[in-house]
Amino acid sequence: MNPPSATDEDTARPALEVAVVMRCERLHGPSSHWQPWRWALEDVVPDEPAFGSAPRLLQEDEEVQRWLHPGFRVELFRDDVDGLRLNAETPAPGWFVLWRMEEEAGIAAEPIARPVVVTLSYSEAGRWLDAQENVEQVPVPPEVADWLRAYVDRHYVDEPRRRKRPESFRSLVDRFGNAASVSTEKKRGRGAGDV
Repeated sequence: MNPPSATDEDTARPALEVAVVMRCERLHGPSSHWQPWRWALEDVVPDEPAFGSAPRLLQEDEEVQRWLHPGFRVELFRDDVDGLRLNAETPAPGWFVLWRMEEEAGIAAEPIARPVVVTLSYSEAGRWLDAQENVEQVPVPPEVADWLRAYVDRHYVDEPRRRKRPESFRSLVDRFGNAASVSTEKKRGRGAGDV
């Protein structure tokens, strides 16, 4: 996989064209009675013109199916440099792939898992997980990890944390912005004014 050079990044948003390989594997054991097959992300590979634009079956036997899904663009955005940094600084940076099952069979006899989006942003993947989407991760090749780290090094700005003043030190104001008065004296009811 050949990431764009620095001169490419100066003129356009840096991006990589990738394809996703999904795997459907037969399950064995007691749980296979209820769920005989399981879909999983297998790999993210460089997209090649020979792949075409439609998903295609790469392998099928009694234990596994492998499907290639070409045509994904992974872009790096400056406003998401925090999420990219979180991924770049891990010991094993990875691709994050959001995928969904087809509701009805399209190109195969049974519904298949379809990748929807591929990203390198940890934050974006976290938002998808919060929305209870299927998100899986596979490691990136070393050259993509280096490319990601170089982008983060160029664009990440560590903002100093500002100390927030405790709420107890804020002046009390009413809804009109006037100074509010606070009293511990009971104004009404039983015990008011009793001494």
